[in-house]
Amino acid sequence: MVALLLCPPNFMLFMSNLKMKIFLNERPLEVDEGTSLYRLRDRFDPSADVLIVDGYPVTDDVILKEGNRVVLIKKGRMPSKEEFHALLTARHTPGVHEKVKRATVGIAGLGGLGSMVAVALARTGVGRLILVDYDVVEPSNLNRQYYFIDQIGMPKTEALTETIKRINPVIDIEAHNIKINKENVSTLFDGVDVMVEALDRAEEKAMLTECFLKMFPGIPLVAASGLAGYGPANQIVTKAVMKGLYVCGDFESEAMPSQGLMAPRVGVCAHHQANAVLRLLLGQEP
Repeated sequence: MVALLLCPPNFMLFMSNLKMKIFLNERPLEVDEGTSLYRLRDRFDPSADVLIVDGYPVTDDVILKEGNRVVLIKKGRMPSKEEFHALLTARHTPGVHEKVKRATVGIAGLGGLGSMVAVALARTGVGRLILVDYDVVEPSNLNRQYYFIDQIGMPKTEALTETIKRINPVIDIEAHNIKINKENVSTLFDGVDVMVEALDRAEEKAMLTECFLKMFPGIPLVAASGLAGYGPANQIVTKAVMKGLYVCGDFESEAMPSQGLMAPRVGVCAHHQANAVLRLLLGQEP
């Protein structure tokens, strides 16, 4: 009480008018210091029943702080195009989306690895994907690849584009239904920030890796080697093989008679690749 009496008459009024900047659904917003999460919800979206602060769902009221990123979500409500990115990436670590939404990632091969890498990156909010494959979806693909029975017979580029657009309709996809060779690597993947090698045959993998690293020095490439069978998932790792080249897998288990390709291990390796891409886009070593 003594301290309050010693304050200038307008001090408390000044304190109540202090402002801070937060982000609401990815947009900067100035609010009063001491604003609570529930007060913000009641002002901007009273029907919201999922409240996320800095990537984490909060169930109790909290006092917001400078720089907090708040997303208000109403379950079951279809977001507008303007809202979509904020809601898709609401659970991201703060600061991730601003970087990945400007990135372009190339993916060579859309089988078990490439299809799952593409979907993971689309869910992450990568702004643009360049997808290249010349094959069609066939029944044996469904044991490990991100396709559906009603897509059998479709070009993989077309089927995967269709699937990704159902997940992230605002992503930019450039799809090429063509076989990759030494002559078209530079044209197909010009402008990528990170390249993903997801081809099937060893000679194709070697050709793409050699050509890409030679044609695009300084652009990292994430490849895969060794993911067949049902060996322990923890054997699959990500290694820097040389400057600009990262390889995911166990480096041993190739597909052969009595050792096929199955969804669990292929998926582990694909997500190693996707996570390596994400870390590279964020300026981190995989």
